[in-house]
Amino acid sequence: MLKVRNHKPNKNIIMATKATTTKKATVSKRTPAKSTTSKTATARKTPAKKDAAKELKDLFEDSLKDIYWAEKALTKALPKMHKNATDAKLKAAISDHLAQTKNHVARLEDCFKAIGKKAQAKKCDAMQGLLDEGTSIIEETQPGAVRDAGIIAASQKVEHYEIATYGTLAAFAKVLKEKKCLKNLLETLEEEKKCDELLTSIADTNLNSKAK
Repeated sequence: MLKVRNHKPNKNIIMATKATTTKKATVSKRTPAKSTTSKTATARKTPAKKDAAKELKDLFEDSLKDIYWAEKALTKALPKMHKNATDAKLKAAISDHLAQTKNHVARLEDCFKAIGKKAQAKKCDAMQGLLDEGTSIIEETQPGAVRDAGIIAASQKVEHYEIATYGTLAAFAKVLKEKKCLKNLLETLEEEKKCDELLTSIADTNLNSKAK
């Protein structure tokens, strides 16, 4: 008969088995990875000032004050642009627009009168920034075609701001049924658009080519 021998367990196999079991247990105890998705910042509403506009008519009046200040400031800035311009057509356009701007101021005063309010100017930060940029352009360019091109660029930024403002004010006046204001605002809006077109034509003729 064959004798069955009692084999002793292999120590190396036992140790390897224990190591594998320990490793599995360690892996299972690991904390799940945290999500890397960041939380979206919650937007907060801006609190209104005590004298904030409550109705459209209040916003309309405040906007009139802004553009009133802007137009009056422009009457002081245009003579400087005229003095620094070289091109004859550009100088003529600036002179004409200065006269128009004075009329724009008068029309705004009529608007205040029509709504039963005293004409009052409220500093317009947007216009102040545009006029400051215009001054910088003049200081940073040599007299001649290059400076003229810069003056046109600065002037058209002003015109675009005014076109947007008068268009909005006209829309407000229409809703509020302020017929006198609407008429004045639309007249000024058309003049601002024509001025912008004139500046574009002056630049497109040969001025920009000279500046090249």
